[in-house]
Amino acid sequence: MISTWRRRKADRRAGKKQLQQPDGNPNVEIMIPNHFRCPISLDLMKDPVTLSSGITYDRESIETWMEAGNYTCPATNQVLRSFDQIPNHAIRKMIQDWCVKNRSYGIERIPTPRIPVSPIEVSEILSKITVATGSGDEMGCRKLVAKIKIWGKESERNRRCIIVNGTGRVLSAAFDAFATASSEKHAEILEEILAELTWMFPLDAQGHSYLGSPTSLHCMVWFSKCGHLSRMRTATLALKQLLSLDQQHVDALAEIEDVVEVLIKLIKEPICPTSTKDSLMVIFYLVSSNEKIKSKFVQKGLVSLLLDILVDSERGICEKALGVLDEICGCDQGREEAYHHALTIPVLVKKILRVSDMSTEFSVSLLWNLCKNEKREEGGVLVEALQVGAFQKLLLLLQVGCGEKTKQKTTELLKLLNFYRGDFECIDSMDFKNLRRPS
Repeated sequence: MISTWRRRKADRRAGKKQLQQPDGNPNVEIMIPNHFRCPISLDLMKDPVTLSSGITYDRESIETWMEAGNYTCPATNQVLRSFDQIPNHAIRKMIQDWCVKNRSYGIERIPTPRIPVSPIEVSEILSKITVATGSGDEMGCRKLVAKIKIWGKESERNRRCIIVNGTGRVLSAAFDAFATASSEKHAEILEEILAELTWMFPLDAQGHSYLGSPTSLHCMVWFSKCGHLSRMRTATLALKQLLSLDQQHVDALAEIEDVVEVLIKLIKEPICPTSTKDSLMVIFYLVSSNEKIKSKFVQKGLVSLLLDILVDSERGICEKALGVLDEICGCDQGREEAYHHALTIPVLVKKILRVSDMSTEFSVSLLWNLCKNEKREEGGVLVEALQVGAFQKLLLLLQVGCGEKTKQKTTELLKLLNFYRGDFECIDSMDFKNLRRPS
């Protein structure tokens, strides 16, 4: 096995490719001509381009070289007079012919590459979008946005070119303008614009200002409750990305009248796991900084809903649900709801060391919060925690290791639980002997 690996590695360096003949013989080696190989990667070029130095490279390799801050030709070390990459159609055609000639050996013909979009082309499209938006030309704007969508799908390079030339700002302005005119009338173009904006984050300051305007936020909330699945998914994703970057947008969203009901419905009637995670993140940003809206979520039954989700949910949803619950239980009203729910303590203890480090930290924080703030003298929460095995779980957590804050809360919880151990503990520590720390 070792000699075979070394043989293959040596063959690659020599430009050889071991392929299978039509008769099934696997030992035939095909030599890739040197001028078909990229001087950087030494692989067969798929999109050969020539620099001002006269040397031809594969486009992906030379772009990676330049993006790393290099301003010289890798082969000649010559300072480049221009960073233009001229497609070498002659070499590309020769490579394709060679691939066709050797296709009986399993070589696939490289497809003819599309010419990457240029900054000038992007600027021209954006100018036309601005004009179409100003005149209220929805159909014209949709065609232009569709062109950007096609460019973005062609390559990662196109996406970078689209983003760095201010597309996010122009599309955000268009979204705000059409939303101001009428969200219902212009729903289709608004959905298409928002779908493209979701892969352009983070936007610049102006883009955030347009997309975070009260009108734009109202439109996204309307999308989230309209019943159109693709619009609901797009809106929750855009809201999550927008709120993660600017507290002002969090405050503005909290002022929208029915935002709490909309987000609760998205959790209660999930569209897909991704949208559920996005909705939980939006709720997390809201409750993390706004006590008033935190109370509204509690009144709408969010605590019970989150606990039901936590009984059986995948890792990503579990982490986010615990994070939201941790914030909710930071207020008296949230803790009271948690105290009265039969699943609270069993679920939190179960999640310790079962899902992920993050889930463990949130679970410990929640237990600590509930135990420290309990007003009942008989220690009901502590007794219940003991009965479902919290003491052993917390001891094990200290043994396997955790963050400093979690360690402090764990130690304090153990001291509180120890007071009731003699009378109420009923879980044998051996039940956890094979428990492993989550990866």
